[in-house]
Amino acid sequence: MLVGHLFPRSATGGRLLSLDVFRGMVIAAMILVTDPGTYAHTWHQLRHAEWNGATATDMIFPAFLFMVGLAIPFSLGSRAESDTTRSKTAFRIIRRSITLFLLGLVINGFPDYVWNTLRLPGILQRIAVCYALCGFLYLSVRERRQRDRTIVFASISVVLLASYWAMLKLIEVPGIGRGHLDPYGALPAVVDRAVFGANHLWQWGIRTNGNITYDPEGLLSTIPALVPTLVGMLVGGWLQLFPTASPAAVRTLGSKLLPLGAGLTVTGLALSPWLPINKLIFTSTFALFSTGVSLLVFGLLYIWVDGYGFRRGITPALVLGTNAILAFVVSSVITAMLDRIHVSGINLHAYLYRHMFTPWLPPTLGSHTYALAIVLLNMALLYPLYHRRIFLRL
Repeated sequence: MLVGHLFPRSATGGRLLSLDVFRGMVIAAMILVTDPGTYAHTWHQLRHAEWNGATATDMIFPAFLFMVGLAIPFSLGSRAESDTTRSKTAFRIIRRSITLFLLGLVINGFPDYVWNTLRLPGILQRIAVCYALCGFLYLSVRERRQRDRTIVFASISVVLLASYWAMLKLIEVPGIGRGHLDPYGALPAVVDRAVFGANHLWQWGIRTNGNITYDPEGLLSTIPALVPTLVGMLVGGWLQLFPTASPAAVRTLGSKLLPLGAGLTVTGLALSPWLPINKLIFTSTFALFSTGVSLLVFGLLYIWVDGYGFRRGITPALVLGTNAILAFVVSSVITAMLDRIHVSGINLHAYLYRHMFTPWLPPTLGSHTYALAIVLLNMALLYPLYHRRIFLRL
């Protein structure tokens, strides 16, 4: 894909299974945290941080961006092309990005499509923008050596993080001042309200005077969100250098990803006293911390799945990971319809939770067991495609 249309190859010549497994795990985690029986009873790590700080749930979206970047070198290749072929590649990037952006709007509006309250930013919209910008960047440097590309991607990442930090701290917000990092006064929130209007932002954004104040996938905060994609692109380039590596070489390469992931994670934590880790405005420290976590998880999966050939128990993740865009869409539709259909005066979501889970389970365990049931429902719907090796692409 973008989150699923790109299919990197492994050292053994097949799909890069570790990436498919990673996608599937992240999709499953997304569904699990999106669909509890009730948000009144959820474990802390399965909720987003209310503002500053980070939970396991906050690591999900940066992982999507990291995976998008990792797949770009495999999708766009590194061989020399004629101007005509390069133009076709550029057109493919544009087409995929526009399709993904429009799909995000379709999901945001489902099922009512009321323009006055349609959320304009969104998860797929941000992925589309990051894919387009990073895709064109890769297209412009892919003829260079991997070492040179690494320097370019790392330098741009540092500039983006430093620039965004300076914006948050130094730009004067009219009527508010500078350096405010609250949901109302933070620069990204102010920009989103000015550009999109409060009615077109995330409906659960903290409200002030009855109006939504911010969007977690807003305009300005896309700047640091490019960093997980850039780091993913860097890692994808490294993996691409060894298309026929032995399992031992794969394990060696994977082990080199772990110190980098740990370093980024520790750096984000170390800098957090000066700039809080905050997913909702995607602070520079959050970008560092979450990208490090993605690297650590992928590195371990790469070693274990592609390096050691571990296959037992990975099929559920592959069902979702090999059709991740479709899984995202299907899960969004299921969530919306369960909240829309009513039975006995309450929505179907609440009805199923109350009648099938609360009678025999404690509240929190029952809430997450309901969410697990929704994950399994999504897997069941997508399994026939996986069984027939049908992988839908943008």
